[in-house]
Amino acid sequence: MKKHTASTWFIFLIPSLLGIILFMIPLPFASGWKVPIAKLADMLAGSLEPIIPQLMMVLITLSALGSILFLFVKNDPNRPSFLVNLFKVTPFWTITRILGAIFSIMVVYKIGPEAIWSENTGGLLLASDGLVSFLFSIFLFAGLLLPLLLNFGLLEFFGTLMVKVMRPLFNLPGRSSIDALASWIGDGTIGVLLTSKQYEEGHYTQREAAIIATTFSVVSITFSLVIIDYVGLGDYFLPFYGTVIITGIILALIMPRIYPLRSIKNTYIDEREFSPDDEKLPEGTNVFSSGLSNALNTASKQKSVSKTFRSGMQNVLDMWVGVTPVVMAFGTVALMLAEFTTVFRILGKPFEYILNFLQIPEAADAAQTMVVGFADMFLPVILAEGVITSPVTLFTIAAISVIQLIYMSEVGGLILGTKIPLNIFHLLVIFLLRTIIALPIIAGAAHLLFKIVGLP
Repeated sequence: MKKHTASTWFIFLIPSLLGIILFMIPLPFASGWKVPIAKLADMLAGSLEPIIPQLMMVLITLSALGSILFLFVKNDPNRPSFLVNLFKVTPFWTITRILGAIFSIMVVYKIGPEAIWSENTGGLLLASDGLVSFLFSIFLFAGLLLPLLLNFGLLEFFGTLMVKVMRPLFNLPGRSSIDALASWIGDGTIGVLLTSKQYEEGHYTQREAAIIATTFSVVSITFSLVIIDYVGLGDYFLPFYGTVIITGIILALIMPRIYPLRSIKNTYIDEREFSPDDEKLPEGTNVFSSGLSNALNTASKQKSVSKTFRSGMQNVLDMWVGVTPVVMAFGTVALMLAEFTTVFRILGKPFEYILNFLQIPEAADAAQTMVVGFADMFLPVILAEGVITSPVTLFTIAAISVIQLIYMSEVGGLILGTKIPLNIFHLLVIFLLRTIIALPIIAGAAHLLFKIVGLP
């Protein structure tokens, strides 16, 4: 291995350790266990609470106006402009940004049809403690601090160590293990942001990025605790989360090998073809020494603090301008369908027969909760509250709502706002397949816990 100076080791170790602590180590706070990055976002969101809906409205409106203006600006491929890349999008995404801006204005000023700005639709997203408002602060800290995970060798180190696990099991590069860990311990949105950035920088192929975003951007432990508590089964968190983990691993083994993920091109963003030779170790090295060498080589190239900070700020602006309008637009539409139409009840009807076959009590009431989670993760348990009483059914609904992963008000909207090559049809199919495959596993676990083992 090439010899590196002490300063290179310092550049690799200190930022990488800081990144691990900020993004991956839950710490005890008054509000419960959280990773520091999420706590920082909560603190900022709390301090901005009186003005954050208006602030997000301005940001989303600027995104729409900028996109309209840049429709008429040509991009010079030889001299790419950050502003052009930020605002110049296809007509479809320009319309989406405009729709997000219109919805945000209607919510803030409570004008137009109440179906759009009510507290269960657009108002839920843009409330001072809503998702879109929270995204302002999480994007600020995640964007600025993501370089700690991305730029100083940590991904290269773990990527080499984990390639013999991730590639044969999940058909993914080793570095994706960091994305999965950041999602599991921190938050699924952080996992999507990491994946998107890695894809845009040419580290993941289109298929790999799609697999990671829809399979490994798991719901955090914190949210899982909230869900199981909400249905009154908080005492069963350990068997509940154990069921979620086992089901998630089984889905991660199956989903990359079937449509639609299998059909996505295995080429990089610049159309390069994937080659297994890219992951071969140099002669005479082992995974540890090779990973360390790759990490230190990456760290040795990081000499400019200002360049790293500038890259972080560009991340922030990219997420504020590109992602939040999409979440606002698609999330509001999905929540309106859930709240004011029978679309999800009709779509959920086939699940009644599946639930009856699996001997899940109160199948008719539980069926619509199987599909409504596509709009928002909390809707299934909200619909179940006060209606469903069977612990077997409540356990099943709670576990399914966590394992589905694709929620248009959060992860789904975020994915659509990135350059990851997935559209809303792909996401709907993935959501339904995850639900259908997971149901027998989760139902079996519920019967085992409450009927065979006989938990009260």
